[in-house]
Amino acid sequence: MVIPVIDFSKLEGKERAETLAQIANGCEEWGFFQLVNHGMSVELLERVKKVSTESYKQREEGFKNSEPVEKLNKLLEEGNVGPIVQRLDDVDWEDIFTLQDGNPWSSNPPEFKETMMEFRTELKKLAEKLLGIMEENLGLEKDYIKKTFSCDDKYKPFFGTKVSHYPPCPRPDLVAGLRAHTDAGGLILLFQDDQMGGLQVLKDGYWIDVQPVRDAIVINMGDQIEAMTNGKYKSAWHRILAKRDGNRRSIASFYNPCFEAILGPAETLKDGSEQLYPKYMFGNYMDVYVKQKFGAKESRFATVKK
Repeated sequence: MVIPVIDFSKLEGKERAETLAQIANGCEEWGFFQLVNHGMSVELLERVKKVSTESYKQREEGFKNSEPVEKLNKLLEEGNVGPIVQRLDDVDWEDIFTLQDGNPWSSNPPEFKETMMEFRTELKKLAEKLLGIMEENLGLEKDYIKKTFSCDDKYKPFFGTKVSHYPPCPRPDLVAGLRAHTDAGGLILLFQDDQMGGLQVLKDGYWIDVQPVRDAIVINMGDQIEAMTNGKYKSAWHRILAKRDGNRRSIASFYNPCFEAILGPAETLKDGSEQLYPKYMFGNYMDVYVKQKFGAKESRFATVKK
């Protein structure tokens, strides 16, 4: 099995209907797909690669004193690695920092802020265009998702970016790059490393590699899209493997509801069927998610329902 790769530019031509169907299939059957020819310039994406790599070089030495490194070293020093491998299950082999409008941004390298602001602007446009396509496929009114995420424009949907690097790991059998989980929010847009793999999605009981595709944007559904569509679209389990060699870059942006948003299945999508998800405030869901991120999403929905 291979993660769907969809040519987004074909929405503008004679193959629109086929492309809409491909996107619907990616949302329904996978919860994951990749977009190529998505409208973002190669020149911008090359600058993003450059500044994010240079930024990590400023942080690289600090990772050597990080919690995952210390915990793995302690595990190895104590000799707890025998015939039965004792994996670390409470940390990820990951260096991260986040970007959000209104928060301080790195100025090293000097072009980092300007480049990443431009990148985030273009990604947000792509996110909202894709949400419009999803609404069209679902038969929802125009801007239904954005209005729900913003409480009918009283607030702004949250749009944040996580810049991650996964450094070489001496014992990838003992620690994950990022533990398996589903994402809490709405629509996730990932600009992943096009040389170093490691991202996997769970499909029909098997972990499938999300193959690196140069200049593609990986799309995945969050828990709130699953709830709003009453389970028609899926938020998929995914993980990142630690690697002995290489240094994997990953830039994930999250188009999420505001904390005040009320979520639940859209009335038009129930279609007389059972409502599979409760109604709740997104902020309450996040309170549960931070405690249960690596657990089953069904448990989170059950908890927030109470």
